[in-house]
Amino acid sequence: MAECKCYYYSLASGEKPVEDFVSSLNKKSKEKFQYTKGLLEVSGHRLKRPYSKYLGHSIFELRFKGIEGYVRVLYFFLRQDAVVFTNGFIKKTGKIPKNEIDIAIRRKKECLQLKLEEENK
Repeated sequence: MAECKCYYYSLASGEKPVEDFVSSLNKKSKEKFQYTKGLLEVSGHRLKRPYSKYLGHSIFELRFKGIEGYVRVLYFFLRQDAVVFTNGFIKKTGKIPKNEIDIAIRRKKECLQLKLEEENK
């Protein structure tokens, strides 16, 4: 039974950047993403390295090696049982690019603000 459900961050235009990113991956890499995502759904906060790593600011990375290189999908927990994927990229250096973390933080704030507005209706 799944411990948490995964959602894709959606832009105002309806576009889902992570879904688009995953679609652009090689077939084997897409399968690895689905496998790793499944581990996250079952394990939730308990998922650790090598599949997940905490980056700070309540942002985590889903990690795997694909045909394209080291694939990273950043996410946060909207609730204990809900994950939102914010952005994905191919890691080219030893560190996660600051701009990718900034994107994840900004999108997390937007999602939390929307959730707060929904709760206060």
